[in-house]
Amino acid sequence: MIIAAGGVVWRERSDSKIELAIIHRPKYDDWTFPKGKLDTGEELISCAYREILEETGLDIELGPFLGEVEYEAIEGVKRVSYWSAKALETSKDFHANIEVDLLEWHSFESARKKLTRDSDREILEVFVNSPYKAAKLILLRHAKALARSEWQSGDEDRPLDNLGQLQAKRMHAVYQVYGISQIHTSDAVRCYDTVIGLTHTLKIEPVITSKLSEYTFEKNKDKSLDYALELAENSRTSGETILLCSHNPVLPRMLERITKK
Repeated sequence: MIIAAGGVVWRERSDSKIELAIIHRPKYDDWTFPKGKLDTGEELISCAYREILEETGLDIELGPFLGEVEYEAIEGVKRVSYWSAKALETSKDFHANIEVDLLEWHSFESARKKLTRDSDREILEVFVNSPYKAAKLILLRHAKALARSEWQSGDEDRPLDNLGQLQAKRMHAVYQVYGISQIHTSDAVRCYDTVIGLTHTLKIEPVITSKLSEYTFEKNKDKSLDYALELAENSRTSGETILLCSHNPVLPRMLERITKK
């Protein structure tokens, strides 16, 4: 099984019409969506982002996961996972490369006719019916921390363990794909340490607040839940991608509050 990932790249014209990027690969003489093979140790979503950049040269932000398809390729059975991918206005003109010699922008109907594989048309239909324009609010649980039984000081000061530190270092590869512009974190050390590297890489000043902590949630649930709800509304109205880092007992209730509104 060959594992790969890619995306349905879209842009919105000045007349509000949506166009999709379709590429031609001379090796296979086919018209398809940008995609490529997973590198060893790479996350699928990181692979999708990398492959789209390599094959199209477009600046993108990933959106909703669209699913996966399987088909017979020259090398064997290939399984491809797809995300929606918005082409940003900062994108440069396409230049042919080793993998791709042509890139064309098509309407939904034109893309259906242009695509070579039925599996690509299946993903196209999923994309058309997906919330690909939706704003993005990321609810992130902190990386793995030391067990409570192994920590003798206050719980808010409990740090990440060795695995958690490694997980924190991988945050950028996973979450850069979403075009994050705001990061809000609980003031607990394990939450702050989870995102601090990401804030440095993205050059974002984090908002550190006790409103996202377990302690505040236990004392006043509405304070934590309303904070998350406000961030969701801000993301919806501004179109900005916001990441919120909190705790396992808190996040499910936040999601429940947000989705009920």
